[in-house]
Amino acid sequence: MSNTPKIRFDGFTDDWEQRKLNEYLTVSTKKNTEDKYDKTDVLSVSGEVGVVNQIEFQGRSFAGASVSNYGVVETGDVVYTKSPLRANPYGIIKANKGKSGIVSTLYAVYKTIQGTANADFIECYFDLDDRLNMYLKPLVNIGAKHDMKVTDENALKGGVLFPNYEEQCQIADFFHRLDNLITLHQRKLETLQKMKKALLQKMFV
Repeated sequence: MSNTPKIRFDGFTDDWEQRKLNEYLTVSTKKNTEDKYDKTDVLSVSGEVGVVNQIEFQGRSFAGASVSNYGVVETGDVVYTKSPLRANPYGIIKANKGKSGIVSTLYAVYKTIQGTANADFIECYFDLDDRLNMYLKPLVNIGAKHDMKVTDENALKGGVLFPNYEEQCQIADFFHRLDNLITLHQRKLETLQKMKKALLQKMFV
């Protein structure tokens, strides 16, 4: 079996390499101990929209009385949420493409190893539910309360098949531009739907 995808960008011919994820990411231990961030800076991770500000996404903060023990997530970090979702019973992995913030201890935060891994590529790699679930299933034990029994370090011990750093960046940039195009057309669709509704109200007695 060849370790190359069916579609490649011009100039890339090397096989993708089978390695452990911990060769691309390291655990971030940076905490909000100096209270640089407050409850307005708490982030959530959504399967649909990725890493987002909790208040902007859910309307309010669900943080506890203190956020001093929360993990700091900087732009370009990778976040793994240890909360089950319907399509992802072992959690999800996303890159923080927005502003820095903090996450509760239910999340693991990772730094990319410079020149080795592109955070946006890693998000793309785990965007397919089947691939993500297959990766996490052997690493995660689900407790009686449906909580994830996996350490931040163990979540990196699975095998992945990655290209070199330059190809990762090109793939990530392509999907970034594709996402922007999808967003643009979604906004156009919403505008047309509102126009149709207004016309229906005005053109019928």
